[in-house]
Amino acid sequence: MRSDNIKKGLARTPHRGLLMATGVSKKNMNAPFIGIASAFTDLVPGHIGMRDLERQIEKGIHTGGGQAFVFGVPAVCDGIAMGHNGMRYSLPSRDLIADCVETMAAAHQLDGLVLLSNCDKITPGMILGALRLNIPSIVVTAGPMLDGMCRGENKLTMVTGSFEAVGRYRKGEITEEHLIAMEENSCPSAGACQGMYTANTMACLTEVLGMSLPYCSSASAVSSQKRRIAFDSGVRIVELVKDDITPSQIITKESLTNMIKVSLAIGGSTNTFLHTLAISKAANLDISLDDFDSLSREIHQIVKINPSSTLTMTDFHQAGGIPAVLKSLYEPAKLNNTITVSGLMTSEIAQMAYADESIIPKYEKSTYTQAGLGVLYGNLAKDGCVIKISGVDKECYTFEGAARTFDSEEDAMKALENDTIKSGDVIVIRYEGPKGGPGMREMLAPTSLLVGKGLGKSCALITDGRFSGATRGICVGHICPEAAAGGTIALIKDGDKIRIDIPSRKIELLVSDDELNKRKSELKKFEPKIKSGYLAKYALSVSDASHGAIV
Repeated sequence: MRSDNIKKGLARTPHRGLLMATGVSKKNMNAPFIGIASAFTDLVPGHIGMRDLERQIEKGIHTGGGQAFVFGVPAVCDGIAMGHNGMRYSLPSRDLIADCVETMAAAHQLDGLVLLSNCDKITPGMILGALRLNIPSIVVTAGPMLDGMCRGENKLTMVTGSFEAVGRYRKGEITEEHLIAMEENSCPSAGACQGMYTANTMACLTEVLGMSLPYCSSASAVSSQKRRIAFDSGVRIVELVKDDITPSQIITKESLTNMIKVSLAIGGSTNTFLHTLAISKAANLDISLDDFDSLSREIHQIVKINPSSTLTMTDFHQAGGIPAVLKSLYEPAKLNNTITVSGLMTSEIAQMAYADESIIPKYEKSTYTQAGLGVLYGNLAKDGCVIKISGVDKECYTFEGAARTFDSEEDAMKALENDTIKSGDVIVIRYEGPKGGPGMREMLAPTSLLVGKGLGKSCALITDGRFSGATRGICVGHICPEAAAGGTIALIKDGDKIRIDIPSRKIELLVSDDELNKRKSELKKFEPKIKSGYLAKYALSVSDASHGAIV
């Protein structure tokens, strides 16, 4: 065991003394040392219930014959960080979390890890850390929030009950009193926000990848099932250590391909692209944006969850969750038969699954013809950009409009709040990429305001930043090269025509090459917005979005 490096032999007498100071008994000094990397914080709704889950995991580890040690990692709530300077720290926190996991486990020579996560960047960050260490690891995602209810409106979510409700209030559809009531009732429990947003998308895909136990991604944060899954994960990690089953055996080209196929079939967050590319890089596997593009032409969606429909994660779980999706996709989508931390093969999970086919139908009986996510290329995004097709109405699959350019999210929000954005506009928000932001902020506030104002089908929004998984509408993100790197998005002027063509997977700025070359020669050198601290270091070393915004 790796932990023998800190507990075996005469020279380790001081180390054992320090371990005994933490409460480790002489008997358990010979047990596998298992770290519980916990993202508990009082700041994040998805994480406030983790103290209880830590106890369940700890019980499971000790039941299995291990010795548990809890340590903390950072966690950013994207909803609270949204729409201001705080969002610059969200994506960069993924690498900070990976560093924390790597540092704590390597410094203390732990034998295995249970990664207790839930929201947005925390789950992929922990997986990146586990891959660097390559010691037996299992992920426990803390689960989704219960649905909100207010004044006869059921299935309220963080988006419909708050972000989009602001637009409804500004439009005069609801009163201020009603808005306040929705604010108080849209997030009624601990857990990740209720739709197939980034947190729940990454939880689902972690389960597909084989790094979580079946049903972990969709079991409610406040359910006894979640507590049992946490306990079972604690027991199972000790077995994984004894069998020496490591992340590199589970995260393979085949399991990552399954992950991409399922992400296209459930139409989750566009952040999937960033995190899958980062995970593949950490695993030394050859996965690129082109893999998403080619598979998106082969795989069609089978289920739409909020924000693309009124169904929530509660409905998704009751319909069978990820095992039901595997059951639907396994043969027709040619999923690979890969190993998982549960000890079951992907095929075995698919075979044993229950599926409510009214929600998660058989693949061939799905009414959808497009993948849930897509990659667009063109003179506006030579290195690619991404769109959540599942969030776009069919009549908007092709869209042409006039550009309204903004060099920050704040400037775009002012225009939206002042009602200067009109039907037919293409809002261009630039200098928000990984380097330009820095930190590649999410644009949930402007997209939600567009929908709330009734402009979700008549306006488009494009950005070199990114979108929350809660975004819906004609929204194109991750435009590469970004403006800070002199990409075409930096050359757009107000009134330029932009064409988005989802069926052809194209995005074009309808301006001549000669004119674009002239504008490029006149473009001023980008001046970094932040010149000190963590974000300045991040901006210097981060790659572009088409390569996962990897540090």
